[in-house]
Amino acid sequence: MANHDCDCERVDGICSEYGNEARHLIAVLQDIQKAFRHLPEHGLKRVSADLGLPLSRVYEVATFYKAFSLTPRGEHEVKVCMGTACHLRGAKMIQEELERTLELKNGETSADQLFSLESVNCVGACAMAPVVVVDEAYHGSLSARKASRIVKRMQQAALAGATGTAVAAETTEAQ
Repeated sequence: MANHDCDCERVDGICSEYGNEARHLIAVLQDIQKAFRHLPEHGLKRVSADLGLPLSRVYEVATFYKAFSLTPRGEHEVKVCMGTACHLRGAKMIQEELERTLELKNGETSADQLFSLESVNCVGACAMAPVVVVDEAYHGSLSARKASRIVKRMQQAALAGATGTAVAAETTEAQ
């Protein structure tokens, strides 16, 4: 397999930042996930070699935690909280509306690699329920319509070349 999806020097650099120590495996994988928006196969092989760990151990950790993905995720990650408070306040309707707006099902990434949509068990912001996290911005007390507007503004910004995170932050302030 060609390493088109992995910059080996970048992976080596990330491992070096942690002293090539196996005890930092999770942190290394987090940084690689952030850099590539997923954990590329060749990158995991480099981590195995750089940290002196069996490849099976690296995959064990990479597949155990839901935060890690072996397939590319969108530039913008939209996470709908399905915790008890959010569920009781309409999270399912928000999820369904975002699926329609983004034309994605739960767990999918758009063909243009711009958006990923997923439901998560809890984001720890129950007082703001229902909550949607877009990238790292928390949007609370949402209706399905408000959540859809946030994503539509990000889509429009992407078409215009602006950063979606800035648009999401502006949307939060406008609520």
